[in-house]
Amino acid sequence: METRKLRKQRVGLVTSNKMDKTITVAVERKVPHPLYGKFIKKTTKYTVHDEENDCQEGDTVRIMETRPLSKRKKWRLVEVLERVK
Repeated sequence: METRKLRKQRVGLVTSNKMDKTITVAVERKVPHPLYGKFIKKTTKYTVHDEENDCQEGDTVRIMETRPLSKRKKWRLVEVLERVK
């Protein structure tokens, strides 16, 4: 029996929840500049499936890669780490 490979996980900030069962999550990472070595912040926005519509803007969430759910949705919500007050 074959075992599944581990799926990618990311932690990010919810930037939009205006769609139905979909949120936009911004994931920030720091990469060194190729010539000067100074660390630069790079942000990637993911469209994430949120089945219960329970996320608000500003929440910190963990997302996981999954099969394509639509044209741009390839990530799903795993858990809400921190809720905005």
